[in-house]
Amino acid sequence: MSEQRAKRDPEGTRRRILEAATEQFTRFGLAGARVDAIATAAGTNERMLYYYFASKEGLYVAVLEAMYVHFAEREASLDLSGLQPAEAIRELAKSIWTHLRENPQWLSLVNNENLHEGRYLERSSGLRETISPVVDLVRVTLERGAAAGQFRQGVDPLDFYVTVVGMGYYIVSNRFTIDAFTGRNYAESAHHESIAAMHLDMLLGYLRPAS
Repeated sequence: MSEQRAKRDPEGTRRRILEAATEQFTRFGLAGARVDAIATAAGTNERMLYYYFASKEGLYVAVLEAMYVHFAEREASLDLSGLQPAEAIRELAKSIWTHLRENPQWLSLVNNENLHEGRYLERSSGLRETISPVVDLVRVTLERGAAAGQFRQGVDPLDFYVTVVGMGYYIVSNRFTIDAFTGRNYAESAHHESIAAMHLDMLLGYLRPAS
């Protein structure tokens, strides 16, 4: 693709670079990903990659941002207002866990960034704002449940959200080592559904007000 053509379609070019970069960073991490391979896969050249993202590290941050934004927007768009609070929690948790299972690239990128101790994500100026709508959704649901006498008072929505994500994240991100260590493959539908049901019971049991 020529530079002139790329500049006529900046959004399309940027999207293709992000898609190609996601694949490279997922497979090889930041250190192993090659700028020339990303540019070739995106149908452009390295000059345009640097034009849009300034550096390989800048592109890596953009990929992480896009993945987190997509994850947060998906959950924040759920309409839970018509559901009973307990059912709303179930739907939110199942949606989060489904997203984790269906997006192994996201897990690989997060694991890689944790090896870097999160220092590249810290460069993102607006990343933390993306989680606010999801936490607000959790907060509203918890408050509805508390007002109805179905949930305990004072549950921190961010702590609860991180707990829900953590439950699903561990089972998916560690599925290979869990299988090797225990002989149980949680990627199999029956095992995944069984432990998801257990996690839901644990979450709702915690939320239940003391008698």
